[in-house]
Amino acid sequence: MILYARGNIDILNNESIAIVGCRDTSNYGISATKYFSFNLARKNINIISGLAKGVDSFAHIGAICAKGKTIAVVGNGLDSIYPRENLYIAKKILETGGTILSEYPLGTKPEKMNFPARNRIISGLSTSILVIEAKEKSGTLITVDFALEQGRNVYVVPGNIDSINSIGTNELLKQGARPITSYWDLKDDFSNYF
Repeated sequence: MILYARGNIDILNNESIAIVGCRDTSNYGISATKYFSFNLARKNINIISGLAKGVDSFAHIGAICAKGKTIAVVGNGLDSIYPRENLYIAKKILETGGTILSEYPLGTKPEKMNFPARNRIISGLSTSILVIEAKEKSGTLITVDFALEQGRNVYVVPGNIDSINSIGTNELLKQGARPITSYWDLKDDFSNYF
């Protein structure tokens, strides 16, 4: 019913893509995340993620480095940042004209049950979802389920078949998610920006 915001709420009406993935990301995942977030943010497409460790962090960093806009949807009140090591990223999001959102009032602690619920907001604000590395039972797959319910396109960066971080992503590909290897693969979803 209510979204609490810090930062520039005007960007909420702009085209956005959610970039999500596992917390224990590999060097491949880091590289792919920064590549997509940087290049899409450079095209003035908002990058949305969850300010968690791993892919989320690098999605926000890529957008910041491109001088683009990024939106973090968190699972706690806006009076605290979780995890604490992402305090600097949160500060840079706000300094560069981005936004931090939460459905939880001030004082709400980062409870485990809050994070799957916030994933519906991440997908709901986005035109498309891009998954970069997901383990077999990854929380990222919850975001994908919400995205499919909301009629969003789901894209997946293919992963190494020997990597535990690619079990979930490669399974999504077998189920019909669209493989993506270049940010240009998104030009149909964001035709006004390419």
